[in-house]
Amino acid sequence: MRRVDDAWIAGLVAAAVSGAPSTLITLAKGEDVLMGARGAGKLLVPREDRTLPLVAAAVPVHLALSLGWAAVLDRAVPRGAEIAGGVAGGLAIAALELGVIGRRIPAVRDLPQGRQWADHVAYGLAVGATLRARRRAETRRPCRS
Repeated sequence: MRRVDDAWIAGLVAAAVSGAPSTLITLAKGEDVLMGARGAGKLLVPREDRTLPLVAAAVPVHLALSLGWAAVLDRAVPRGAEIAGGVAGGLAIAALELGVIGRRIPAVRDLPQGRQWADHVAYGLAVGATLRARRRAETRRPCRS
């Protein structure tokens, strides 16, 4: 049960913070901060063009991807290598989501790619840091008999 809990928590933390790089850059440039959310929403409702339904659709898409990838990283990243492994995982996920799948989806392809890659690195870093903290806490807990 620990692994499921660790992945769940790491995914939720990463979901909450992973958009920070693109959001901050977009705000600093005075650009449309909802562009990324609309792009994610298009994955679920590709024929929709209205902002509110697209943003609403983006929430479960973002959560599902964040939780699913966190479960993969929890299994794949060895103890003691959580930070580097998380960042490497975030880059691998970006390569798949942006470089392979996203290039076929105009709403994803049209996003500023550097920012999206930065978000994926932030995602991997957040997952890795959360896994490291939870794994360290697990080893400090006394055994119950």
